Amino acid sequence: MRTIFKTIAWAGLGAMAAHGGTARAADAPLRPDQIAYRALFEELVETDTTLSSGSCTRAAERMAARLREAGLPESRIHLFADPAHPREGGLVAVYPGTSTTLKPILGIAHIDVVEARREDWARDPFTLVEENGYFYARGVADTKALAATYVDTLIRFHKSGYKPKRTVKIALTCGEETNGAFNGVEWLAANRRELIDAAFALNEGGGGTTDGSGGGRDKVVEQTMQVGEKTFATFRLETRNPGGHSSVPRPDNAIYQLAHALTKIGAYEFPLEMTETTRTYFNEAGKGRKDEVGAAMVALAANPADTAAEAIANRDPFLHSNLRTTCVATMLDGGHARNALAQRAGAFVNCRIFPGHPVEEIRAELARVIGDPGVSVTTLPPLRPAPPPPPLAPEVMGPAAKLVARYFPGVPLVPVMANGYTDATFLTAVGIPTYGVPGLWGDPDGNGAHGLDERLSVESVYVGRDFLFDLIKAYAG
Repeated sequence: MRTIFKTIAWAGLGAMAAHGGTARAADAPLRPDQIAYRALFEELVETDTTLSSGSCTRAAERMAARLREAGLPESRIHLFADPAHPREGGLVAVYPGTSTTLKPILGIAHIDVVEARREDWARDPFTLVEENGYFYARGVADTKALAATYVDTLIRFHKSGYKPKRTVKIALTCGEETNGAFNGVEWLAANRRELIDAAFALNEGGGGTTDGSGGGRDKVVEQTMQVGEKTFATFRLETRNPGGHSSVPRPDNAIYQLAHALTKIGAYEFPLEMTETTRTYFNEAGKGRKDEVGAAMVALAANPADTAAEAIANRDPFLHSNLRTTCVATMLDGGHARNALAQRAGAFVNCRIFPGHPVEEIRAELARVIGDPGVSVTTLPPLRPAPPPPPLAPEVMGPAAKLVARYFPGVPLVPVMANGYTDATFLTAVGIPTYGVPGLWGDPDGNGAHGLDERLSVESVYVGRDFLFDLIKAYAG
Protein backbone atom coordinates (compact mmCIF):
# COMPACT_ATOMS: atom_id res chain seq x y z
CA MET A 1 0.00 0.00 0.00
CA ARG A 2 2.98 2.25 0.07
CA THR A 3 5.17 2.94 -2.86
CA ILE A 4 8.81 3.78 -2.40
CA PHE A 5 7.97 7.47 -2.76
CA LYS A 6 5.07 8.15 -0.40
CA THR A 7 7.16 9.34 2.50
CA ILE A 8 8.21 12.51 0.73
CA ALA A 9 7.19 15.81 2.26
CA TRP A 10 9.82 18.29 1.14
CA ALA A 11 12.21 19.22 -1.61
CA GLY A 12 14.58 21.99 -2.53
CA LEU A 13 17.91 20.87 -1.11
CA GLY A 14 19.82 22.98 -3.58
CA ALA A 15 22.16 22.29 -6.45
CA MET A 16 23.98 18.97 -6.57
CA ALA A 17 27.26 17.76 -8.00
CA ALA A 18 27.51 15.39 -10.94
CA HIS A 19 26.32 11.97 -9.92
CA GLY A 20 28.54 8.98 -9.40
CA GLY A 21 27.85 5.25 -9.30
CA THR A 22 28.25 2.37 -11.67
CA ALA A 23 24.94 2.49 -13.55
CA ARG A 24 24.53 3.55 -17.15
CA ALA A 25 23.87 7.11 -18.21
CA ALA A 26 20.31 7.81 -19.29
CA ASP A 27 21.18 7.85 -23.01
CA ALA A 28 23.77 5.02 -23.02
CA PRO A 29 22.98 1.63 -24.57
CA LEU A 30 21.98 -1.14 -22.21
CA ARG A 31 24.66 -3.49 -20.95
CA PRO A 32 24.01 -7.21 -21.55
CA ASP A 33 23.13 -7.73 -17.89
CA GLN A 34 20.67 -4.84 -18.09
CA ILE A 35 19.03 -6.36 -21.16
CA ALA A 36 18.53 -9.58 -19.18
CA TYR A 37 17.16 -7.62 -16.23
CA ARG A 38 14.72 -5.72 -18.43
CA ALA A 39 13.30 -8.99 -19.74
CA LEU A 40 12.84 -10.28 -16.20
CA PHE A 41 11.23 -7.00 -15.11
CA GLU A 42 8.94 -7.02 -18.15
CA GLU A 43 7.79 -10.58 -17.47
CA LEU A 44 6.95 -9.78 -13.86
CA VAL A 45 5.14 -6.53 -14.70
CA GLU A 46 3.12 -8.16 -17.49
CA THR A 47 1.95 -10.97 -15.21
CA ASP A 48 -1.41 -9.78 -13.86
CA THR A 49 -1.35 -10.03 -10.05
CA THR A 50 -4.55 -8.17 -9.19
CA LEU A 51 -6.79 -9.82 -6.61
CA SER A 52 -9.78 -9.93 -8.97
CA SER A 53 -8.29 -11.68 -11.99
CA GLY A 54 -4.56 -12.15 -11.53
CA SER A 55 -2.28 -14.67 -9.87
CA CYS A 56 0.68 -14.00 -7.59
CA THR A 57 1.31 -17.74 -7.72
CA ARG A 58 1.92 -17.56 -11.47
CA ALA A 59 4.25 -14.59 -11.05
CA ALA A 60 6.19 -16.37 -8.29
CA GLU A 61 6.53 -19.48 -10.47
CA ARG A 62 7.90 -17.39 -13.33
CA MET A 63 10.48 -15.77 -11.07
CA ALA A 64 11.43 -19.20 -9.70
CA ALA A 65 11.94 -20.37 -13.28
CA ARG A 66 14.31 -17.44 -13.85
CA LEU A 67 16.36 -18.51 -10.85
CA ARG A 68 16.47 -22.12 -12.06
CA GLU A 69 17.56 -21.04 -15.53
CA ALA A 70 20.41 -19.10 -13.94
CA GLY A 71 21.58 -22.26 -12.20
CA LEU A 72 20.33 -21.86 -8.63
CA PRO A 73 19.70 -25.30 -7.11
CA GLU A 74 16.13 -26.37 -6.48
CA SER A 75 16.93 -26.72 -2.78
CA ARG A 76 17.31 -22.93 -2.54
CA ILE A 77 13.98 -22.13 -4.25
CA HIS A 78 10.82 -22.37 -2.14
CA LEU A 79 7.42 -21.77 -3.70
CA PHE A 80 4.54 -21.59 -1.23
CA ALA A 81 0.76 -21.22 -1.35
CA ASP A 82 -2.01 -21.66 1.18
CA PRO A 83 -4.44 -24.28 -0.22
CA ALA A 84 -7.32 -21.96 0.63
CA HIS A 85 -5.75 -19.21 -1.51
CA PRO A 86 -4.14 -20.99 -4.47
CA ARG A 87 -3.66 -17.83 -6.59
CA GLU A 88 -2.01 -15.86 -3.79
CA GLY A 89 1.20 -17.82 -3.40
CA GLY A 90 4.74 -16.54 -3.28
CA LEU A 91 8.42 -17.32 -3.47
CA VAL A 92 11.31 -17.48 -1.01
CA ALA A 93 14.82 -17.95 -2.41
CA VAL A 94 17.98 -18.42 -0.36
CA TYR A 95 21.57 -17.63 -1.37
CA PRO A 96 23.87 -19.14 1.29
CA GLY A 97 26.64 -17.25 3.01
CA THR A 98 29.93 -18.53 4.35
CA SER A 99 29.47 -17.49 7.98
CA THR A 100 27.96 -19.89 10.50
CA THR A 101 27.41 -17.13 13.06
CA LEU A 102 26.11 -14.11 11.17
CA LYS A 103 22.32 -14.08 10.74
CA PRO A 104 20.94 -13.70 7.19
CA ILE A 105 19.45 -10.59 5.64
CA LEU A 106 16.04 -10.71 3.98
CA GLY A 107 14.63 -8.70 1.10
CA ILE A 108 10.82 -8.59 0.85
CA ALA A 109 8.65 -7.19 -1.92
CA HIS A 110 4.95 -7.63 -2.57
CA ILE A 111 4.09 -8.65 -6.11
CA ASP A 112 0.33 -8.10 -5.91
CA VAL A 113 -0.91 -4.85 -7.43
CA VAL A 114 -3.91 -2.55 -7.20
CA GLU A 115 -6.72 -3.10 -9.71
CA ALA A 116 -6.36 -1.35 -13.09
CA ARG A 117 -9.00 -1.10 -15.84
CA ARG A 118 -7.85 -0.84 -19.44
CA GLU A 119 -10.62 1.61 -20.36
CA ASP A 120 -9.36 4.08 -17.77
CA TRP A 121 -5.67 4.01 -18.74
CA ALA A 122 -3.99 5.75 -21.66
CA ARG A 123 -1.94 2.55 -22.14
CA ASP A 124 -2.56 -1.11 -21.41
CA PRO A 125 -1.81 -1.35 -17.66
CA PHE A 126 -0.38 -4.86 -18.06
CA THR A 127 1.99 -4.11 -20.92
CA LEU A 128 5.35 -2.56 -20.09
CA VAL A 129 5.61 0.60 -22.17
CA GLU A 130 8.79 2.70 -22.35
CA GLU A 131 7.95 6.24 -23.33
CA ASN A 132 9.48 9.70 -22.74
CA GLY A 133 12.01 8.37 -20.26
CA TYR A 134 9.50 6.41 -18.16
CA PHE A 135 8.28 2.84 -17.83
CA TYR A 136 4.47 2.71 -17.69
CA ALA A 137 2.44 -0.20 -16.28
CA ARG A 138 0.61 -1.22 -13.14
CA GLY A 139 3.12 -2.23 -10.48
CA VAL A 140 6.28 -0.73 -11.99
CA ALA A 141 6.67 1.51 -8.94
CA ASP A 142 4.63 -0.44 -6.39
CA THR A 143 6.66 -2.67 -6.13
CA LYS A 144 7.68 -4.89 -9.03
CA ALA A 145 10.89 -2.99 -9.80
CA LEU A 146 12.04 -3.86 -6.29
CA ALA A 147 10.91 -7.49 -6.59
CA ALA A 148 12.62 -7.91 -9.97
CA THR A 149 15.81 -6.41 -8.56
CA TYR A 150 15.88 -8.95 -5.72
CA VAL A 151 15.57 -11.85 -8.16
CA ASP A 152 18.13 -10.28 -10.46
CA THR A 153 20.55 -9.79 -7.55
CA LEU A 154 20.58 -13.50 -6.71
CA ILE A 155 21.12 -14.32 -10.38
CA ARG A 156 24.08 -11.90 -10.52
CA PHE A 157 25.50 -13.38 -7.33
CA HIS A 158 25.30 -16.90 -8.69
CA LYS A 159 26.73 -16.12 -12.12
CA SER A 160 29.67 -14.24 -10.65
CA GLY A 161 30.39 -16.89 -8.03
CA TYR A 162 30.01 -14.33 -5.26
CA LYS A 163 30.37 -15.74 -1.73
CA PRO A 164 28.81 -13.43 0.85
CA LYS A 165 29.42 -13.80 4.56
CA ARG A 166 25.73 -13.48 5.38
CA THR A 167 23.08 -15.63 3.75
CA VAL A 168 20.83 -13.52 1.54
CA LYS A 169 17.12 -14.38 1.36
CA ILE A 170 14.37 -12.86 -0.76
CA ALA A 171 10.61 -13.21 -0.36
CA LEU A 172 8.11 -12.20 -3.05
CA THR A 173 4.64 -12.22 -1.54
CA CYS A 174 0.99 -11.44 -2.15
CA GLY A 175 -1.71 -9.61 -0.21
CA GLU A 176 -0.11 -6.30 0.74
CA GLU A 177 -2.43 -4.18 -1.38
CA THR A 178 -5.74 -5.55 -0.08
CA ASN A 179 -6.54 -5.21 3.61
CA GLY A 180 -8.17 -8.46 4.73
CA ALA A 181 -6.85 -10.60 1.88
CA PHE A 182 -4.45 -13.49 2.45
CA ASN A 183 -1.09 -11.93 3.24
CA GLY A 184 2.05 -13.84 2.34
CA VAL A 185 4.43 -12.13 4.77
CA GLU A 186 1.98 -12.61 7.64
CA TRP A 187 1.63 -16.30 6.68
CA LEU A 188 5.40 -16.83 6.46
CA ALA A 189 5.97 -15.15 9.83
CA ALA A 190 3.37 -17.39 11.45
CA ASN A 191 4.04 -20.67 9.61
CA ARG A 192 7.55 -20.66 8.12
CA ARG A 193 9.52 -18.33 10.36
CA GLU A 194 12.68 -20.39 9.89
CA LEU A 195 12.51 -19.80 6.14
CA ILE A 196 12.60 -16.01 6.49
CA ASP A 197 14.44 -15.57 9.78
CA ALA A 198 16.97 -12.75 9.48
CA ALA A 199 18.96 -10.16 11.39
CA PHE A 200 16.96 -7.50 9.55
CA ALA A 201 14.87 -7.13 6.42
CA LEU A 202 14.84 -4.73 3.46
CA ASN A 203 11.50 -3.54 2.10
CA GLU A 204 9.69 -0.86 0.14
CA GLY A 205 8.98 2.45 1.86
CA GLY A 206 12.24 4.32 1.40
CA GLY A 207 13.68 5.75 -1.80
CA GLY A 208 14.29 9.10 -3.36
CA THR A 209 12.28 11.87 -4.87
CA THR A 210 13.02 14.42 -7.57
CA ASP A 211 12.45 18.15 -7.53
CA GLY A 212 9.52 17.63 -9.91
CA SER A 213 11.27 18.90 -13.03
CA GLY A 214 12.01 15.46 -14.48
CA GLY A 215 12.75 11.87 -13.61
CA GLY A 216 16.52 11.81 -14.10
CA ARG A 217 19.12 11.12 -11.45
CA ASP A 218 20.30 14.74 -11.63
CA LYS A 219 16.85 15.79 -10.39
CA VAL A 220 16.98 13.72 -7.19
CA VAL A 221 16.98 15.96 -4.11
CA GLU A 222 16.80 13.35 -1.34
CA GLN A 223 16.98 9.69 -0.45
CA THR A 224 15.15 8.20 2.53
CA MET A 225 15.36 5.08 4.66
CA GLN A 226 11.98 4.15 6.13
CA VAL A 227 12.37 3.30 9.80
CA GLY A 228 9.01 2.51 11.38
CA GLU A 229 5.44 3.12 10.32
CA LYS A 230 1.99 3.72 11.67
CA THR A 231 -0.57 1.03 12.42
CA PHE A 232 -3.63 0.77 10.18
CA ALA A 233 -7.08 0.42 11.81
CA THR A 234 -10.66 1.05 10.69
CA PHE A 235 -13.59 1.66 13.02
CA ARG A 236 -17.32 1.49 12.38
CA LEU A 237 -19.49 4.20 13.93
CA GLU A 238 -23.21 3.46 14.06
CA THR A 239 -26.39 5.02 15.44
CA ARG A 240 -29.83 3.39 15.63
CA ASN A 241 -33.39 4.31 16.64
CA PRO A 242 -36.96 3.28 15.76
CA GLY A 243 -37.29 5.82 12.95
CA GLY A 244 -40.73 6.76 11.69
CA HIS A 245 -42.55 8.91 9.14
CA SER A 246 -40.57 11.84 7.77
CA SER A 247 -43.58 14.14 8.27
CA VAL A 248 -43.11 13.83 12.04
CA PRO A 249 -39.42 14.58 12.79
CA ARG A 250 -38.13 13.66 16.21
CA PRO A 251 -35.10 14.92 18.13
CA ASP A 252 -33.30 11.56 18.30
CA ASN A 253 -32.42 11.45 14.60
CA ALA A 254 -29.90 8.73 13.72
CA ILE A 255 -28.30 10.75 10.91
CA TYR A 256 -27.90 13.93 12.98
CA GLN A 257 -26.56 11.92 15.92
CA LEU A 258 -23.92 10.38 13.66
CA ALA A 259 -23.13 13.79 12.13
CA HIS A 260 -22.51 15.27 15.58
CA ALA A 261 -20.13 12.40 16.37
CA LEU A 262 -18.20 12.87 13.13
CA THR A 263 -17.97 16.62 13.71
CA LYS A 264 -16.34 15.97 17.08
CA ILE A 265 -13.85 13.56 15.52
CA GLY A 266 -13.09 16.02 12.74
CA ALA A 267 -12.32 18.75 15.27
CA TYR A 268 -10.19 16.54 17.50
CA GLU A 269 -6.40 16.70 17.25
CA PHE A 270 -4.35 13.85 18.64
CA PRO A 271 -1.31 15.13 20.56
CA LEU A 272 2.09 15.62 18.96
CA GLU A 273 4.58 12.77 19.41
CA MET A 274 8.05 11.95 18.17
CA THR A 275 10.20 8.86 17.82
CA GLU A 276 13.96 8.83 17.35
CA THR A 277 13.30 8.47 13.62
CA THR A 278 10.87 11.37 13.29
CA ARG A 279 12.99 13.66 15.46
CA THR A 280 16.00 12.93 13.24
CA TYR A 281 13.90 13.40 10.11
CA PHE A 282 12.51 16.75 11.24
CA ASN A 283 15.97 18.01 12.17
CA GLU A 284 17.84 16.88 9.05
CA ALA A 285 15.09 17.46 6.50
CA GLY A 286 14.23 20.80 8.09
CA LYS A 287 17.80 22.03 7.69
CA GLY A 288 17.59 21.27 3.98
CA ARG A 289 14.37 23.18 3.31
CA LYS A 290 15.66 26.73 3.79
CA ASP A 291 12.14 28.07 4.42
CA GLU A 292 9.76 28.83 7.28
CA VAL A 293 8.51 25.26 7.46
CA GLY A 294 12.06 23.95 7.55
CA ALA A 295 12.92 26.25 10.46
CA ALA A 296 9.80 25.04 12.29
CA MET A 297 10.81 21.42 11.72
CA VAL A 298 14.23 22.03 13.27
CA ALA A 299 12.63 23.86 16.18
CA LEU A 300 10.24 20.98 16.84
CA ALA A 301 13.07 18.47 16.76
CA ALA A 302 14.76 20.50 19.48
CA ASN A 303 11.58 21.17 21.46
CA PRO A 304 8.39 19.22 20.62
CA ALA A 305 6.46 21.55 22.98
CA ASP A 306 7.07 24.55 20.69
CA THR A 307 3.44 25.28 19.76
CA ALA A 308 4.32 28.10 17.36
CA ALA A 309 6.62 25.80 15.38
CA GLU A 310 3.99 23.05 15.45
CA ALA A 311 1.39 25.38 13.96
CA ILE A 312 3.70 26.14 11.03
CA ALA A 313 4.65 22.49 10.44
CA ASN A 314 0.99 21.48 10.56
CA ARG A 315 0.34 23.44 7.36
CA ASP A 316 2.02 20.58 5.50
CA PRO A 317 -0.40 17.59 5.47
CA PHE A 318 2.41 15.03 5.53
CA LEU A 319 4.22 16.68 8.42
CA HIS A 320 0.98 17.13 10.34
CA SER A 321 0.24 13.42 10.02
CA ASN A 322 3.84 12.42 10.74
CA LEU A 323 3.58 14.03 14.18
CA ARG A 324 0.53 12.23 15.53
CA THR A 325 -2.19 9.63 15.19
CA THR A 326 -4.80 10.69 12.62
CA CYS A 327 -8.38 9.51 12.16
CA VAL A 328 -10.63 10.49 9.25
CA ALA A 329 -14.13 9.56 8.09
CA THR A 330 -13.92 7.73 4.76
CA MET A 331 -17.43 6.36 4.03
CA LEU A 332 -21.05 7.12 5.04
CA ASP A 333 -24.30 5.19 4.82
CA GLY A 334 -27.73 5.36 6.41
CA GLY A 335 -31.48 5.52 6.02
CA HIS A 336 -33.83 3.16 4.20
CA ALA A 337 -36.29 5.45 2.36
CA ARG A 338 -36.46 9.07 1.21
CA ASN A 339 -39.71 9.65 3.07
CA ALA A 340 -38.77 7.94 6.33
CA LEU A 341 -36.70 8.82 9.37
CA ALA A 342 -33.47 6.86 9.35
CA GLN A 343 -33.45 3.82 11.63
CA ARG A 344 -29.70 3.51 11.25
CA ALA A 345 -26.74 5.60 10.13
CA GLY A 346 -23.13 4.53 9.91
CA ALA A 347 -19.66 5.69 9.00
CA PHE A 348 -16.21 4.20 8.58
CA VAL A 349 -13.35 6.02 10.25
CA ASN A 350 -9.81 5.10 9.21
CA CYS A 351 -6.99 5.73 11.67
CA ARG A 352 -3.24 5.71 11.17
CA ILE A 353 -1.89 5.13 14.66
CA PHE A 354 1.42 6.50 15.91
CA PRO A 355 3.81 3.77 17.11
CA GLY A 356 3.36 2.67 20.69
CA HIS A 357 -0.44 2.86 20.87
CA PRO A 358 -2.63 -0.28 20.78
CA VAL A 359 -5.64 -0.20 18.50
CA GLU A 360 -8.03 -0.58 21.44
CA GLU A 361 -6.59 2.54 23.05
CA ILE A 362 -7.49 4.57 19.96
CA ARG A 363 -10.99 3.07 19.80
CA ALA A 364 -11.54 4.07 23.42
CA GLU A 365 -10.24 7.57 22.70
CA LEU A 366 -12.68 8.00 19.80
CA ALA A 367 -15.55 6.91 22.05
CA ARG A 368 -14.41 9.42 24.68
CA VAL A 369 -14.20 12.24 22.15
CA ILE A 370 -17.69 11.46 20.82
CA GLY A 371 -19.08 11.33 24.37
CA ASP A 372 -22.37 9.73 23.32
CA PRO A 373 -23.17 6.14 24.38
CA GLY A 374 -25.74 6.04 21.59
CA VAL A 375 -22.92 5.99 19.03
CA SER A 376 -21.25 2.58 18.90
CA VAL A 377 -17.56 2.44 17.95
CA THR A 378 -16.47 -0.98 16.72
CA THR A 379 -13.01 -2.08 15.60
CA LEU A 380 -13.17 -3.86 12.25
CA PRO A 381 -10.98 -6.83 11.35
CA PRO A 382 -8.30 -7.59 10.46
CA LEU A 383 -6.35 -6.28 13.44
CA ARG A 384 -2.78 -5.39 12.54
CA PRO A 385 0.06 -5.71 15.05
CA ALA A 386 1.46 -2.47 16.46
CA PRO A 387 5.20 -3.10 16.90
CA PRO A 388 7.66 -0.43 18.03
CA PRO A 389 9.82 1.09 15.27
CA PRO A 390 13.18 -0.56 14.57
CA PRO A 391 16.31 1.24 15.78
CA LEU A 392 18.38 3.63 13.70
CA ALA A 393 21.05 0.92 13.59
CA PRO A 394 24.50 2.05 12.31
CA GLU A 395 25.00 -1.31 10.57
CA VAL A 396 21.89 -0.54 8.49
CA MET A 397 22.14 3.22 8.04
CA GLY A 398 25.92 3.40 7.55
CA PRO A 399 26.34 1.33 4.36
CA ALA A 400 23.27 2.98 2.83
CA ALA A 401 24.59 6.48 3.57
CA LYS A 402 27.94 5.66 1.94
CA LEU A 403 26.24 4.41 -1.22
CA VAL A 404 23.90 7.40 -1.38
CA ALA A 405 26.97 9.65 -1.21
CA ARG A 406 28.54 7.69 -4.08
CA TYR A 407 25.51 7.45 -6.34
CA PHE A 408 23.93 10.82 -5.43
CA PRO A 409 26.67 13.26 -4.33
CA GLY A 410 25.30 16.10 -2.24
CA VAL A 411 22.00 14.30 -1.56
CA PRO A 412 21.35 13.33 2.07
CA LEU A 413 20.04 10.01 3.34
CA VAL A 414 17.25 10.83 5.79
CA PRO A 415 15.40 8.35 8.05
CA VAL A 416 11.63 8.72 7.88
CA MET A 417 8.58 7.14 9.47
CA ALA A 418 5.78 6.16 7.10
CA ASN A 419 2.30 7.56 7.65
CA GLY A 420 0.92 4.44 5.98
CA TYR A 421 1.81 0.83 6.54
CA THR A 422 3.58 -1.97 4.69
CA ASP A 423 4.35 -5.64 5.26
CA ALA A 424 7.13 -4.46 7.59
CA THR A 425 4.43 -4.52 10.26
CA PHE A 426 4.33 -8.31 10.32
CA LEU A 427 8.10 -8.82 10.35
CA THR A 428 8.91 -6.19 12.96
CA ALA A 429 6.20 -7.68 15.18
CA VAL A 430 8.02 -11.05 15.24
CA GLY A 431 11.43 -9.57 15.92
CA ILE A 432 12.82 -8.97 12.42
CA PRO A 433 13.56 -5.21 12.17
CA THR A 434 12.52 -4.06 8.71
CA TYR A 435 13.71 -1.01 6.78
CA GLY A 436 12.49 0.65 3.59
CA VAL A 437 15.57 1.00 1.40
CA PRO A 438 16.81 3.97 -0.64
CA GLY A 439 17.95 3.71 -4.24
CA LEU A 440 14.98 3.87 -6.60
CA TRP A 441 13.32 7.27 -6.86
CA GLY A 442 10.11 8.87 -8.00
CA ASP A 443 8.47 12.24 -8.54
CA PRO A 444 6.61 14.35 -5.97
CA ASP A 445 3.24 13.54 -7.58
CA GLY A 446 3.49 9.85 -6.59
CA ASN A 447 4.01 8.53 -10.14
CA GLY A 448 0.44 7.27 -10.48
CA ALA A 449 0.87 4.46 -7.95
CA HIS A 450 -2.60 3.14 -7.02
CA GLY A 451 -3.95 5.46 -9.72
CA LEU A 452 -3.90 5.93 -13.47
CA ASP A 453 -0.89 5.43 -15.74
CA GLU A 454 1.56 4.34 -13.03
CA ARG A 455 5.11 5.09 -14.11
CA LEU A 456 8.72 4.94 -13.00
CA SER A 457 11.71 6.68 -14.54
CA VAL A 458 13.73 4.34 -16.76
CA GLU A 459 16.89 5.75 -15.21
CA SER A 460 15.51 5.13 -11.73
CA VAL A 461 14.95 1.47 -12.58
CA TYR A 462 18.47 0.87 -13.91
CA VAL A 463 20.36 3.05 -11.43
CA GLY A 464 18.22 1.79 -8.55
CA ARG A 465 18.91 -1.78 -9.60
CA ASP A 466 22.68 -1.26 -9.40
CA PHE A 467 22.38 0.72 -6.16
CA LEU A 468 20.39 -2.06 -4.47
CA PHE A 469 22.77 -4.71 -5.76
CA ASP A 470 25.67 -2.83 -4.16
CA LEU A 471 23.67 -2.23 -0.97
CA ILE A 472 22.80 -5.90 -0.53
CA LYS A 473 26.44 -6.82 -1.15
CA ALA A 474 27.52 -4.30 1.47
CA TYR A 475 25.14 -5.79 4.04
CA ALA A 476 25.99 -9.37 3.10
CA GLY A 477 29.72 -8.83 3.05
